[in-house]
Amino acid sequence: MRRPVPSEIPDSPGVYLFRDRHGAVLYVGKAKSLRKRLANYFARDLPARTAAMVSAASSVEWILTDSEVGAIMVEYSLIQEHKPRFNIRLRDDKSFPYLAITRNQRWPRAMVMRGKRRKGVEYFGPYAHAYAIRQTLDHLLRTFPVRTCTDAKFARHQAQGRPCLLFHIERCSGPCVGEVAPDDYAGFVDGLAGFLSGDSQPVLERLDAEMRRAADAEEFERAARLRDQLAAVRRATETQELVTERPEDFDVIAVHGDDLESALIVLNVRRGRVTGRMARVVDRVEDVTDAGLVEAMVLQLYGRDRPPPLVLVPTLPTDPALWEAWLGERRGAKVELRVPRRGSKRRIMETAGRNAADEFSRHRLRRNADHNARARALNSLQEALGLAESPLRIECFDVSTIQGRDTVASMVVFEDGLPRRSDYRRFKIKTVPGQDDFASMEEAVRRRFTAYLAERDLPAERRGRFSYPPSLIVIDGGVGQLGRAAAVLEELGLEIPVVGLAKRLEEVYLPGVARPVVIPRGEEALYLLQQVRDEAHRFAIGYHRTLRGKRMVASVLDEVPGIGDKRKKALLRRFGSVKRIREASVTELAGVVPRTVAEELYASLHGGRRAEEEVG
Repeated sequence: MRRPVPSEIPDSPGVYLFRDRHGAVLYVGKAKSLRKRLANYFARDLPARTAAMVSAASSVEWILTDSEVGAIMVEYSLIQEHKPRFNIRLRDDKSFPYLAITRNQRWPRAMVMRGKRRKGVEYFGPYAHAYAIRQTLDHLLRTFPVRTCTDAKFARHQAQGRPCLLFHIERCSGPCVGEVAPDDYAGFVDGLAGFLSGDSQPVLERLDAEMRRAADAEEFERAARLRDQLAAVRRATETQELVTERPEDFDVIAVHGDDLESALIVLNVRRGRVTGRMARVVDRVEDVTDAGLVEAMVLQLYGRDRPPPLVLVPTLPTDPALWEAWLGERRGAKVELRVPRRGSKRRIMETAGRNAADEFSRHRLRRNADHNARARALNSLQEALGLAESPLRIECFDVSTIQGRDTVASMVVFEDGLPRRSDYRRFKIKTVPGQDDFASMEEAVRRRFTAYLAERDLPAERRGRFSYPPSLIVIDGGVGQLGRAAAVLEELGLEIPVVGLAKRLEEVYLPGVARPVVIPRGEEALYLLQQVRDEAHRFAIGYHRTLRGKRMVASVLDEVPGIGDKRKKALLRRFGSVKRIREASVTELAGVVPRTVAEELYASLHGGRRAEEEVG
């Protein structure tokens, strides 16, 4: 990489990006002075991982910001967008379950939720296990009977005018049938949210007072119900460990690991009680100090979530005032970073540290086998196929069809021997009539690499997922499919290694070579190819079934006179599936479509048989 002339680099705060020869972002960093920071990357004695990043980069660019705090905001956004290979990131950051309340709905729902945060949804946790959330929620529903059913089930019971079992066992207040006023329901939702935030004492005091008043008034049945609710809330409170006598809000961050990876433990303390625990693994792809690692963790944790007023850390960042200013902007109020020295906060930090050490010990046992196996598999595959470089990015294509109907193709991506699901792609075959696997494979490969060529020369910020080429292409099939794919690559002027993996004897075919490469069974290379091929097959079949199911639904409803696209969508929105529509009565169907159309639909779905209420 050409070293930028120092005078070209601004002596100002900002963010810098290292890119490889394809334009992919390798690393994102921030600096108080871009000129001074970038000069460090061209020193002679660089740490091994930093040197590897610089050698892989072909260019560096920068973005100026008004301040260091602004640079932190931009850095977080770019890391989330590009997911650079050489930045420290939390692994599996979407896998932990939260208890969520869907505040964006008229009748909010309490549910277990994973994945990307949604606007208008309030989150509590995370929890170590989903069953812990459900257990806590089960204890609380007697006191805060909010709905937990799906939207489809809610709509179904609303149409039927009958509540579900949860209403009858007093675990839901029955908003679907108007058994609760909106203001009362909002009170249940707010009470549940307050309890999950750690504010449990007012709830306990209120229930105890109501129970005593009911007993004094000799309303013994109501007093017994309140007693049971009070016991349930106390059981839920017991799952939130008390760690401070005062009702304080803070997070505890503990880290334990080695030069390659670290285990991160975050404890959420609200109103003096532990309300959430998160354990994650951190790839230490940067050569950073303990203070630098804490900075990276604070950035990843609070770039998305609102921080509490106090964050306890094992080591302060290099510039604590800068990070407190950034956290304060995220919170909208003052935030303090502190290393606890004594008392209850020191004890909970020690507890978090022991948890981190235990988490890392268990992860290391898994990692030793996992890292070595992946490295062996990639080296073995490179050697078996005679590749010039290790196949760090593998793309595999497969075709799925039944008698030429709903033909689809899949593309799955493995990076460093692991699936990269965000880069998976599905192709609905458009130009191939009937069943022709060879032509279908050709269309999929052509569309993928035509998109690559179209995006390759665009400015980096305008490129999509197709703009980076693989190190190896695997075609699920024999000589025929491979030949079509290789012809497309040659036509497009691309020199990317491509192989075909035949299912029958697991033989590997190379373009233009008559005899297949036979990789001995038990070799890591063959296992990796099979894993990639099986994933492509699974992904293709899943898409094919989805399209086939939609077509079957459409064909069943299209046969009924009076049902067009609008009514079809309304029926599916209300009932969710053809199975549910078939189980519905004429009266229920008539709540969506006119009565005469409902009768025709019922008869069509039941083999011409009219509804019993009409026959009788």
